[in-house]
Amino acid sequence: MQKVVIDTNVIVSAALSPAGNPAKIVNMIFDGEVQAYFCMEILVEYEEVLSRPEFNHKIEKRKTFMHNLMQIGVLSEPVTSGFLLPDESDRVFYDTAKGNGAILITGNIKHYPDEEFIMTPTEFISFLAADNFILDRD
Repeated sequence: MQKVVIDTNVIVSAALSPAGNPAKIVNMIFDGEVQAYFCMEILVEYEEVLSRPEFNHKIEKRKTFMHNLMQIGVLSEPVTSGFLLPDESDRVFYDTAKGNGAILITGNIKHYPDEEFIMTPTEFISFLAADNFILDRD
């Protein structure tokens, strides 16, 4: 199963646009098609951002989302890489993904180095489709 770390902007995009690629990825997590990895700092950020009034989320929906995510995801402690990032607040996502051999999915690709394990939601969907095509041919 493919391991993923989801940047907060992807979670927000999924909530705002239920038909988009970010929502497809979140649904893949809850359907057991991919495995989400996170650390406590990431969970705290998800909770804080989804609680903002501008996202207009009902408290029960947010609580249910967070509870379900914690039940099916893998809690992991990131190992600090020391790699310099343009925005150091993104380090926790980078280090959690790198340390777990996961793909980091983000809408802010410019905040991270150009590495194969860092993808936009669209790139990840294409990656999975190509991978499935290869597997189906065998």
